[in-house]
Amino acid sequence: MKDSVDMTRRQLLGASVAAGGLAVSGALLSVQALAADKVAVNMQLGWLAGGNQIGEVAAKRLGYYEQEGIDFSIQPGGPNIDGVALIASGRYEAGQVSSSPSIMLAVSQDLPIKCFATGLQQHPYTFFSLKKNPIRKAQDMVGKKIGIQSTGMVLLRALLAKNKIAEKDVNIIPIGGDMMPLMTGQVDAVTGWQTNTTAMKVLGTDRVDLRLWDAGVRLYALPYYATTQTLQTRSDVLQRFLRATTRLGLRLQEPRAGG
Repeated sequence: MKDSVDMTRRQLLGASVAAGGLAVSGALLSVQALAADKVAVNMQLGWLAGGNQIGEVAAKRLGYYEQEGIDFSIQPGGPNIDGVALIASGRYEAGQVSSSPSIMLAVSQDLPIKCFATGLQQHPYTFFSLKKNPIRKAQDMVGKKIGIQSTGMVLLRALLAKNKIAEKDVNIIPIGGDMMPLMTGQVDAVTGWQTNTTAMKVLGTDRVDLRLWDAGVRLYALPYYATTQTLQTRSDVLQRFLRATTRLGLRLQEPRAGG
């Protein structure tokens, strides 16, 4: 599977270069001009749009992108969409993925992309357990049943390696995206993002959190990335995009009258 993905990425990259290089029109932080001072910016995601994009959605509703001369829209990803490969091929010019390792892997394969900003400076990926059988540190995982999705295996392996724990000493149980296996006793811990308050609600006040960050694996989450050429030739567009995106957060930090 990995070889197939790698081949697809390189085929896309090769096809793009053969077609005339990386500067092609399209979506994702695209620089297709709508007017002399306005550009289309389509943010390609690595997965389906959700709560992680609430900042961009709010900024659009409030007109922040329009004020920066940007016509903004979100392009969803999915299981059959390799957003990193699309960006690197030159079909699109920037995007966002859930975690920084995806970008690290692409760069290690000599794909011409680079992270230029990050939505979360501390990754919220977390191992959730219950107070009656808590997992408060990495060593507490030894002999325990850890429920995890296939996409999170690379993070669990990194945590175990960082804390010098053999993978065979942990009972790894493949699960879906809900928390019920923990509540029903099928596993001793489940995984998810600490920011997903809706999913965590079922755990109640008995929840015990072990963040990946606190266990020693310190990664960024929701990184924005683009090709190196886009960063060199369209940095002004990226700056305007980021200014509009972060404006809501800055506004919320402003002191309010009487408060």
